Amino acid sequence: MATALAPEPLRAEVERVETADWRALGTGVRLVVLDGDLAAARAAVEHVLDAVDRTYSRFRPDSELSQLHERRGATVPVSPLLARAIGGALTAAQRSGGAVDPTVGRALRVIGYAADFASVSSRTGALELTVAPVPGWSTVRLDQAANTLRIPTDVELDLGSTGKGLASDLAADAALKAAGPNAGVMVSLGGDIAAIGRAPRGGWRITVAEDSRVDPEAARHAEVVAIPAGAVATSSVTVRRWTAADGANRHHIVDPRTGTPAETPWRTVSVAAATCETANAASTAAIVLGDDAPAWLASAGLPARLVRDDGSVVRVAGWPEPAAAA
Repeated sequence: MATALAPEPLRAEVERVETADWRALGTGVRLVVLDGDLAAARAAVEHVLDAVDRTYSRFRPDSELSQLHERRGATVPVSPLLARAIGGALTAAQRSGGAVDPTVGRALRVIGYAADFASVSSRTGALELTVAPVPGWSTVRLDQAANTLRIPTDVELDLGSTGKGLASDLAADAALKAAGPNAGVMVSLGGDIAAIGRAPRGGWRITVAEDSRVDPEAARHAEVVAIPAGAVATSSVTVRRWTAADGANRHHIVDPRTGTPAETPWRTVSVAAATCETANAASTAAIVLGDDAPAWLASAGLPARLVRDDGSVVRVAGWPEPAAAA
């Protein structure tokens, strides 16, 4: 994921903007608070991210999602948060025509992405990949009114295409409530960014880059966009990438049609949307959709910036040119 907060320009009138940085959910977290209580906002964000980790982390054996996999084939009660997260994933799957699909869990495990990325990138040993569609999102039975779920015995769920975006949205909402009535907040989880409340003059400035860890000085020369509120998320096949023992290069975005890493002309896709959950799903879907992505994004009315393997850029649905972006 590869959007980052841009350096703030100097202003004649000073606004109180405070930031905090730490790590959670296996990625970097940045909280920015405008004219509010940073400590209270951070505590609220930490509470949300802890709940997300305990509820739908694929990498924790004690998470609710992992425990759910032990009861596949049966209709079981689930927490409101897990029901909300799975419901969002199913909605994204339907809207994308299956380009993103929460039933890719087993496929991710087969390609070697069965632990946090630091473990995956250092793993050795050959893997045998089989091309086969994933079971499909329509096999999942969720009753959000009753908070019950049934998944088939051959399904493993992964919420990577929507779950981090949802976490950004929930964290931003909680941070704003804690920061104070006249505040504004922006939350970035590994570059998936949600902003709510008041914005600084000129909007929240966001650097568009391939890696959310972009150096602040380098960011001054990168492309920057500004949003008054909403979200920006980026999916990339250049960051969470590893070389397997057999010499094959692999990345973490699975094409549900094949169950293997997506073959795509895009190395990075950034999408702006009302929510980070939507932007996260759309940027991932665009990677999978390949050449069909610009038309799909335009039809959905989602401003996007797509970068080809050769570095050329395609902008759709009103994503601004660099001269006008900031």
